[in-house]
Amino acid sequence: MKRSLVLAFLSVITGYYAAAKEYKLASPDNKISVTVTVGTGIMWSATCEGREIINNSKIAMILANGKILGENEKVKKAAISQLNDIIRPVVSNKKSVITDNCNILTISFNSGFSLQFRAYNDGVAYRFETSMKEDIIIKNEISEFNFPAGSHSWYPLETSFMSHNERTFIYSSLDSIENKHLASLPTLFQVNGIDVLVTESDIEDYPGMWLVGGGSGKISGIWSKYPETEKLTLDRDLFVTATKDYIAKTKGTRTFPWRAFVIAQNDVKLIESDLVYKLAPPNKIEDTKWIKPGHVAWDWWNANNVYGVDFRAGINNDTYKYYIDFAAKNGIEYVILDEGWSPLGNVLISVPEINVPELCKYAESKHVGVILWVVWKTFWDKIDEAIALYEKWGVKGVKVDFMQRDDQKIVNFYLEAAKKTAEHHLLIDFHGAYKPDGLGRTWPNALTREGVKGMENDKWSKEVTPEHDVTLPFTRMIAGPMDYTPGALVNMDKANFTPNFTRPESQGTRAHQVALYVIYESPLQMLSDSPSNYMKEQETTDFIVKIPVVWDDIIGIDGKVGDYILLARRSGKEWFAGALTNWTARDMDLDLSFLPAGKYSMDIFQDGINADRYAGDYKHLKTIVKSGDKMKIHLAPGGGWAARITPEQQN
Repeated sequence: MKRSLVLAFLSVITGYYAAAKEYKLASPDNKISVTVTVGTGIMWSATCEGREIINNSKIAMILANGKILGENEKVKKAAISQLNDIIRPVVSNKKSVITDNCNILTISFNSGFSLQFRAYNDGVAYRFETSMKEDIIIKNEISEFNFPAGSHSWYPLETSFMSHNERTFIYSSLDSIENKHLASLPTLFQVNGIDVLVTESDIEDYPGMWLVGGGSGKISGIWSKYPETEKLTLDRDLFVTATKDYIAKTKGTRTFPWRAFVIAQNDVKLIESDLVYKLAPPNKIEDTKWIKPGHVAWDWWNANNVYGVDFRAGINNDTYKYYIDFAAKNGIEYVILDEGWSPLGNVLISVPEINVPELCKYAESKHVGVILWVVWKTFWDKIDEAIALYEKWGVKGVKVDFMQRDDQKIVNFYLEAAKKTAEHHLLIDFHGAYKPDGLGRTWPNALTREGVKGMENDKWSKEVTPEHDVTLPFTRMIAGPMDYTPGALVNMDKANFTPNFTRPESQGTRAHQVALYVIYESPLQMLSDSPSNYMKEQETTDFIVKIPVVWDDIIGIDGKVGDYILLARRSGKEWFAGALTNWTARDMDLDLSFLPAGKYSMDIFQDGINADRYAGDYKHLKTIVKSGDKMKIHLAPGGGWAARITPEQQN
């Protein structure tokens, strides 16, 4: 009996492989290879430099009518093509010119769908495309990732689909990650000495993907089901109380989100990838001249604690005129009015102490723009009326908060909000948000978003450590810009840090905070501390506001997830370099060979000699350097280093 069972099993396996067909695809540099196997199911594998990184991972889509796209399929056509294009972003997060070069495998099936795989030098991606006449209901999608034994992950553990996606990344063996362990994206895996960051791009009319474990190196995608009933708590928390039995109802002819895998042979090369952006749909805004990135003077983190003034500080016109004056004096492009400018539950009026049109007119006279914070649900209920009103008032943008979900319904809110605000020349910053998915390419007025455990957490927790800060560039930031909100001027070492809601401070040194402006990408970059503190610390402020918020190029120099990072960025002819470390003091080597030939003035902001004892201690110095010079950089515990490198004028 046992022998006949074994023979029967072997004949099934043999029959599968005899009928299966393999399709291969390589990246333009031939370092990454993808194999797609079509038999009774569809499986895919990938290698990098011959090292296995993903093996025999299943792909399928389950429809409500019982059809499973990806099972017992017959291939209609398989074709290899190439894409070689140049993208010039409206808003350049890291590069003003992006080479969009990949090889493409498209497999079409008789049942009315196709799979497209792309292989880039910095990763791979795949997605479904359907061509069915009627609308379809998608019960579920199968997206498995089988990693080799011994793999690890920086895992952003979540407790439910109702989340701001503000997580710390927990270094874990994949064997310890089980079905109960839910993670949002992006998630970083370290496999056979290769980094593989899993995320997605071009989410439209579909829920976002999350991950759960399966043991033995297996990870699976999981999606929120479509909400059937919801309950609103206060004005902002819209909880799902019951769901449909499907994840999406959508058009039958469409493309689906890209499952994206950024691949790098060392940690620091991850940060150079534009894969998510490249996969996103092109810009849909014809006139983009009004879209202006910039720094923002922010009120909420510092609790409007301005001082040395003759008026009562708080949510009132006098306080915000003070912010506007500070912004104008320091070349800061925007001021934000966060929570409190309007009554809760009404985004069409302001509180008696605030006159938004007057503030906008005052700001305009000083070449400063005003951005308004709104709760997403209240805003969405009145969006057409609100955005027309804000445009009439002279408002330049909105910060939309507390979505906390990425089911199909909420994903569509993002797209509609980006589109509608663009029609009224309003910028948009999503908070309480899921990770970026390339939306900023399609709707470049969507400049940034949260979806990151940022510095606001210092007001109530100890979780935003220097180690966390040097994890984010290799994880969350790879998906797109992040509104982390740096700029704290009250800086503490590990022993002396205490969360304080109204008089907040940061963990790590002053130079660490300054370096965040070079390391972190956000075309709306907050100055989170009090204007009074910035004016008192004018030397630090002057350095920060000279750091651009958009970039022409990036070079990853050195880095290790959770330990340290050193990179260089270019803006025009100027270069900027930045370094961060965790709580370990370290010396680093900066090789200036990336500079074009010539002499440069280097303006340096670094940890002071006593920064390990007094975190606010810094040293500001200038020197002359040339291409090819090598420098030693010392970082205190929780430290940082930043430099502005300007070409010397030639006689």
